[in-house]
Amino acid sequence: MQQTIGFLGTGNMAEALIKGLLRSGVVTADKIIGSEPRAERCDEMRKAYGIVATPDNLEVARKADILVLSIKPQLMKKVLGEVSQVVKPDALVISIAAGIPLEAIESRLHGRRVVRTMPNTPALVGAGATALAAGMHAHEADMAIARRIFDAIGLTVVVDEQQLDAVTGLSGSGPAYVFLIIEALSDAGVKMGLSRYNAQLLAAQTVLGSAKLLLETGQHPGALKDMVTSPGGTAIAGLHTLEAGGLRTTLMNAVEAATRRSQELGAAMIKGA
Repeated sequence: MQQTIGFLGTGNMAEALIKGLLRSGVVTADKIIGSEPRAERCDEMRKAYGIVATPDNLEVARKADILVLSIKPQLMKKVLGEVSQVVKPDALVISIAAGIPLEAIESRLHGRRVVRTMPNTPALVGAGATALAAGMHAHEADMAIARRIFDAIGLTVVVDEQQLDAVTGLSGSGPAYVFLIIEALSDAGVKMGLSRYNAQLLAAQTVLGSAKLLLETGQHPGALKDMVTSPGGTAIAGLHTLEAGGLRTTLMNAVEAATRRSQELGAAMIKGA
């Protein structure tokens, strides 16, 4: 990729993207520029990745062929107001800010091509799940570029923007649910006599291995569950307890509640645009 990629903000998710892009060879360090108000963070990014790092948002916006909005949602209005007049007319703008609708970004960027994304925190270890939605002016080629960038930190799917709230409720918030499950499994192991270290290691690896098995085989999770569940065995006894406790319903309700909250935040952003 020969285009210059600019990051407005170099927080955890931006750093994950930069690391993934360099590791995969999608782009070289001299083609990446990022802005960060803290001088020490600029120094960290230069030393760690060899990129150009600056405290000046305007410098990034002027130079970027692909501009990634990796700032906190509450700063979006202020930063877009600051840079909107200097963003290249033909720049592709990619937002990773949670809950900020395409409409709110496009209205401030005067017809530029925008792609909105929803990544999640496992991107920090190259195992992210990112959904992408095209803005009003974005082309298929723009989506291909965006997918190439986010494929560097995990897997990607393309959805309509109205589905991004559900993505936020599922994969965006989902790591928190999974960490809670791992913690609970670990606590159960300790209760049954395992050391905390071994219990947490076994719980985490079980979740990792189960997800890997599902992704690589493509089998329905119910079929894989049945592989573990022998007649009269231990797994079916445990599953009976989980069903009695309403685990399936609780997880579905959690995704629904997070989706509704994402919708509320997006509506508030449009109202305040």
